[in-house]
Order: sequence, then C-alpha cells, then structure tokens
Amino acid sequence: MPQERIQGLLLIVLIKSFVCSLIISLSLSLSVHADDFSDGYAAYKKGDYKTAMKLWKPMAEQGDADAQYYLGYMYDYGKGVPEDDKQAVKWYRLAAEQGDIGAQFNLGFMYHNGEGVPEDDKQAVKWYRLAAGQGHDEAQYFLGIIYANGYGVSEDDKEAVKWFRLAAEQGHARAQYNLGIMYRNGNGVPEDNREAVKWYRLAAEQGDASAQANLGFMYHNGEGVPEDDKQAVKWYRLAAEQGFANAQYNLGFMYASGEGVSEDKVFAYMWWNLAAANGHEIASKNKGIVAKRMTSSQIAEAQKLSRDCLKNNYKNC
Repeated sequence: MPQERIQGLLLIVLIKSFVCSLIISLSLSLSVHADDFSDGYAAYKKGDYKTAMKLWKPMAEQGDADAQYYLGYMYDYGKGVPEDDKQAVKWYRLAAEQGDIGAQFNLGFMYHNGEGVPEDDKQAVKWYRLAAGQGHDEAQYFLGIIYANGYGVSEDDKEAVKWFRLAAEQGHARAQYNLGIMYRNGNGVPEDNREAVKWYRLAAEQGDASAQANLGFMYHNGEGVPEDDKQAVKWYRLAAEQGFANAQYNLGFMYASGEGVSEDKVFAYMWWNLAAANGHEIASKNKGIVAKRMTSSQIAEAQKLSRDCLKNNYKNC
C-alpha cells in the first residue's frame, strides 16, 4: 500500500508536469500565432500583400477564421493575388462556418450577385441572416431589400420593416431612407408621414441624396411637417448638388414658380437643363417651355451657368 501511494503520487506529479508543459506550449503557440496575424495585418495595411499572404495562408489552412476571412477578401478584390471569386468564396465559407460575421455577410453577397457561385437568393438569405443575427447592419439592410422585393423568399413587408429598422437604428442611411419609404407608403406599417419624415431626415443628414430629395418633397407639400418652401429648397439643393436628377428638376420648378426662392427663369432653365442631361424627360420639356419666355442672352447665360455647374460637379451653382 505505501508503495502504491508513492506510485500514485508520482503519477499525479507526472500528469501535473505534462499539463503545465502543455499549457506553456499552447501559450507559446498562441503567442506566435497572434504575432503572425498582427505582422500580417501590419503588412496588409502598408500594401505589402505578398508578406500578408505569406503569413496568413498557413494560418488560414490551419483553421484561423480571421486569416481565412482576409484571404477571401484579398482574392475578392485582387489584393496581391489575381482576382478570383471562387477562391474568395472558398475562404469566406471556411470563416463563415466558424461564425465570422464579415465572412457570413460577404458570402451572402457572393450568392446574392452570383460571384464565384451560381446566383442563389436562398443561400444569400441564409448567410445574410446569420450575419444580421450578429448585428451586421449591412446584412440587415439587404435582408430588408430581399423581403421587400420577394427575392428568394415570399414578399413580406413586415419582415422587410423589421430588418430595415434594425439597420436604421444602427445609423445605416439607406435603411433609414427605406424605412421612411415604408412609412410613407404604409408598407408593413401603418402609413405615417411624421415617421417617414423622421427617417428621411436621419438619412438626409448623412448625405443620402434620395432622402434629401424626399424630405424636400415633404416640406414642399406639408406632409408630416408644416409646409415650408425654404426648407424644401434647402433639401432639394443638397440632393441636386449630388447630381440627383429629380431634385434638380424640383429645384428648377421652385425657381420657375418663385417658391422658397426668388423667381428666376435663368436658374430654372439651368437646373432643368442639368436634370435633362441626367435623363429627366419632363425637365427637358420644361426647359423648352421656359426658353420661349426668355431672351437669347438669358438662354446663353443659363447655358453657361449649366456648363460651369457641371464643371464644378454641381457645387456652388
């Protein structure tokens, strides 16, 4: 019995020694692993994609999800390697299956657009949903688009509103704009112009041209806000300066009718001319109508202003 106890104690000591050496070995391995990833990331940020690939590829092949994601990204965008959608999908999938949120979204996007895989909206929904469930705002936004249009799923406005709202509450401008549309039209929610204005404004303040134009329209018509033509002009102008044809048309209308600005045929012609150049058919017709009430010198001035405005990318027009 005493000898057995001694042997037992010796065995326990040996086991403890093995566990300690294993922990030390794992700690060293993880430290080296982390250093390799950090060195790879530093190289990547410097544009040294060859070094990043050299460091990350062995890690990716050993199952490191972060390295797998970045390899997918490098193949996706041709950073240091020939662009290869199939290789991008391969590495995104490996990372996505380990729960990497960015890889899940990107894999959904590849399926959504048929890049590196056959287009498959059901697979896109699967991967978007996994990323969206982890709070990925872009995935939430795309799920809203998919449910609003019935891509790969049954059209469901309430489900679309759910995903748009989750993304919108994270500050996603396009989701905010689309949520405004849903409230404006009463799709998936009761029609509510005040709510529409709220979400348009949030998106507009982030520079979304569509939201700026729609917010201008709401002010112009007194929907969800008191009618205010000066505010309408403000938001139309911001959208028009981004080259948004509908806003350019509406701004031309405000100048032609003297709403929110002094009536000015030259500026009406200019904005309609620019909108027409961007494919707005009614603007083209209106430009012809207002030209009949202008002198040749006014038309020449409006055309010069149009050229200057276009040259300055619609700024300070």
